[in-house]
Amino acid sequence: MRRTIAVATVLLAAGCTTPAPPVIPPAVDYSVWSAGRSTPVADPLYPEKGNPGLDVLHYGLELDWKPDTKVLTGVATLRIRPVVDAPSITLDFTGLTVDRVLVDGAAGTGSVAASKLVVPTPVVAGRPVTLTVAYHGTPSAVAMPSHRGDADEGIGMRAGKDGTLWTMQEPWGALTWYPVNEHPSDEALYDMAVTVPEGWTAAAGGTPGEVSGGTWHYRSTDPVASYVTTLSVDRYRKLTATGPHGLPITDFVRDGADDRYLPVLKRTPELIGWLEERLGRYPYPTAGILMNDSVSAMETQQMLSMGRGAFRDNDLDYFEAVLIHEYAHQWFGNAVTPTTWTDLWLNEGWATYVQNLYEQKLYGFDDAYLKNYLRRRDAELRASVGPPGTPKAGTFAESNVYLCPAAMLREIHEDLGDKKFFALATAWAADNRNRSQDRAGFTTFVNTETGKDYTTLINEWLDSPTTPK
Repeated sequence: MRRTIAVATVLLAAGCTTPAPPVIPPAVDYSVWSAGRSTPVADPLYPEKGNPGLDVLHYGLELDWKPDTKVLTGVATLRIRPVVDAPSITLDFTGLTVDRVLVDGAAGTGSVAASKLVVPTPVVAGRPVTLTVAYHGTPSAVAMPSHRGDADEGIGMRAGKDGTLWTMQEPWGALTWYPVNEHPSDEALYDMAVTVPEGWTAAAGGTPGEVSGGTWHYRSTDPVASYVTTLSVDRYRKLTATGPHGLPITDFVRDGADDRYLPVLKRTPELIGWLEERLGRYPYPTAGILMNDSVSAMETQQMLSMGRGAFRDNDLDYFEAVLIHEYAHQWFGNAVTPTTWTDLWLNEGWATYVQNLYEQKLYGFDDAYLKNYLRRRDAELRASVGPPGTPKAGTFAESNVYLCPAAMLREIHEDLGDKKFFALATAWAADNRNRSQDRAGFTTFVNTETGKDYTTLINEWLDSPTTPK
């Protein structure tokens, strides 16, 4: 009653004018991001990463990099489909300061601890929300759970002493530069706008868009797993070419530092053509690479990340073979993504075997040599690291998940012959495009596609402590 009287008094004092109705923002049409819908799961190897209760449909990243101060300022807008009711929104995030949080446009709060951003706003299953997080800081890499030779440099975004910025981030690391549901089962669409000073270039994954006022735009209309997103800022020179069926190719190189790679990069249309003959049409609207200061290479989607430190001996044949490997991942790993990290062999086995086949062409060795090499290395790796189908959390992406499943694929290839084997590879990538898959799905697909039962062979190659006979 008191509230009614107070309102009436105000109206009388104002000459009985009727106040304007409140402005109600239009409802968000989340269906425009439906291609980013996923079925997130908890990871058996790394359950602390990711949140199976959330499905991020789209990431809108507005980033600004200052090379002189080495400060990254960001605004991340996430379109989220909650999978379960929850008292808060929990994402992976570390190393940067949160400045502002909005939930559906209303002010919220958020705290970062133990590599998690927690926004204490309840969510309801099936009722999408928009989360906006503004943040800043100097990104730094985190530890990689592996004994690999490149593990010492860490994973995630880092700033170079010269003001450059780059990332390598498998199995995680996106959390070092934007709030993310850091798990391969939750793929999403992306829009990135990265602002850099004059004389600098921002290279990122996705399809390159306009460059306006120092802001570089990139868009991913196919879903992307967070570990294959990328961003690099450097004093790049941009090279363009056209691949098969008019495919736009964009490479980012640094004059002087990357001159030696140019002869191979110029042959990228030929390399993609070789892959298409065996695997089917390249699955994305654009291709390309960026060079950075890593000691590794990465199959980042639509824009490969190739580390200069991985090719110190000036072996261009090796660079070419690795380029084939990373491009093969666009079919195996990116177009078809493993549901959990237990099935990393699905990515690496295929990419490694495709690389092996290309190396036959490059170096001239025969089938018998390849088979003997794979079986010898398989035996060594099973003894030292274990079988590829049951990896350990502390030995992420070690050589057993590369070479052991490649040896398995060699056995299937020999049994089927070229025509049927490459038909199988093409169908696997095409029929499962933009989906997550696992061992059971692969086994069923192979058996159905070939009309033969490979279940025992696949299980033995993935689980046996010794090389199958």
